[in-house]
Amino acid sequence: MAQGGDGKLESTRRKTPGGGSTSIRCVSSYERIAREQGFTRIAGVDEVGRGSLFGPVFAAAVLLDPLRPIRGLRDSKILDAKTRAELVEHIKSRCICWAVGGADVFEIDQINILQASRLAMRRAVEALSLAPDYLLIDAVTVDLPLMQLPLIDGDARCRAIAAASIIAKVHRDNCLNEWDRVFPQYNLAANKGYSTPDHKRALRKHGPTLLHRFSFEPVRATSINVHWTGYITDPPSQGELFDAAGMPSQLEVPRDLACAESTSVQMDDELPHHAARAGE
Repeated sequence: MAQGGDGKLESTRRKTPGGGSTSIRCVSSYERIAREQGFTRIAGVDEVGRGSLFGPVFAAAVLLDPLRPIRGLRDSKILDAKTRAELVEHIKSRCICWAVGGADVFEIDQINILQASRLAMRRAVEALSLAPDYLLIDAVTVDLPLMQLPLIDGDARCRAIAAASIIAKVHRDNCLNEWDRVFPQYNLAANKGYSTPDHKRALRKHGPTLLHRFSFEPVRATSINVHWTGYITDPPSQGELFDAAGMPSQLEVPRDLACAESTSVQMDDELPHHAARAGE
């Protein structure tokens, strides 16, 4: 089902006179257009930890209150931990409702990280105390009979998705801090389970735990024993998460863990996005 009429949602990328582009603006236009079309319970949905080598993938869903705006919402990956911690309290106190969902490492290794991310998102939506009638989602759709608008770079472009990304990120980071107490040799409190040099050194020295993702090649490469025999179905490739050397994609690593030189978020020219029911 397509987004109709004058409600087409345009990219927030802006070209400069020199032919470059500026950072993506995080706006509330998507929520406003949905409300103009008659939707009243609009949820932003995002996942975190997709590129991590360790533990579950988490997702959050949030219904923002249009009468109680929140300053500073943007992609959680470009915010420092202190700012995220402050924002998450504002989001929780000012939103209509929020919820967190997850998919554990065993589900990831059975159905692949993409499908596990979608499952975590669905669980977050289903856990909301007020059922939404419209979903704004980062990049994908979920298996629910609801109107949905998947947005590439949604956590950088849409305030509702950005709010969900911040909730999910803080929740996951807190969990990794607790797991660090159980597995201190992997330095999970600092690297958050991503494929950082210290984490890879620990994997080579100690081998993986059963909470590492054996469907990810960098984990299997350090394991003497084979704990993973393949997906239960034939999923799409997850090769976009890692390069030939097993290094994670910069898009899958929070900025405070990556060595990226650029701090702005940019994207290529896109086709217009459309809202759709999952499966249509």
